[in-house]
Amino acid sequence: MRSAPVDAGALAVAQTAAAAPDWQTLAEVNRPCVACPELAATRQHVVVGDLPLVGRPRFALVGEAPGAQEDETGRPFVGRSGALLDELLAEAGLDRAQAAVLNVVKCRPPGNRTPKAPEVARCSGWLRRQLELLDPPVVVALGLSAAKWFLGPRTVLAQVRARPHEIEGRAVWATYHPSAAIRFGPNGAPRAGLLADLSAVARTLR
Repeated sequence: MRSAPVDAGALAVAQTAAAAPDWQTLAEVNRPCVACPELAATRQHVVVGDLPLVGRPRFALVGEAPGAQEDETGRPFVGRSGALLDELLAEAGLDRAQAAVLNVVKCRPPGNRTPKAPEVARCSGWLRRQLELLDPPVVVALGLSAAKWFLGPRTVLAQVRARPHEIEGRAVWATYHPSAAIRFGPNGAPRAGLLADLSAVARTLR
C-alpha cells in the first residue's frame, strides 16, 4: 500500500517551526510564511497569536482562522467573535489575560471560508511548536476545525464536547466557536454549550 505523499510546504513549515528555540523566534519566522499561496496573496497579517500577560498560560484557546478584524490588526479574536468570547470567559470565571490565544490557520482565508485541508496541514507545524513551547495544561478547541485538529478528521462536535480528552498530556476540551453562538443567537444551543464548557474548564483550573 502506497503512503500518502508528503506536502513539501507542510514539511518545510514543520522543520522551520521545530527549529525555533523560543516564542519570539517562532513568531519572527512565522510572519513571512508563504506556504499557502492563496492565503499569502490576500492576507494583511499573519496572526501568530497572543501570549498570557505573565508566565506559562493556564490554558490555551485555539480557534479556526483569523477573520477580517484579526487580519487587519494582526491579533486573534478581536472582532465580534472575540467580544463574545471575552464576555463568556468572564461569565465562566476565566481570565483571557492568563491564556494563550491561537488559531489552527494563521492567515485569513478569503471571504472567511473554512480553511482547506492542505492549508491546515501546511500550517500545523506552527501550532504544534507553539503548544510545545507554551505547554498549556488545558486547551479549549473552539469550533469543528480546531476540534478536528486535535481529535481527528471524523470528529463530530456534539459527540466530543462537554468533557476533556487527554492528548499528549493535555486536557483538550472541544466546544462551539463563538461565531456559531452569534449565528444562533443569545438563546441558541451553541452559546449555552460554549458557556457550559468554559465553566467546566474553569472548575478544573481552580
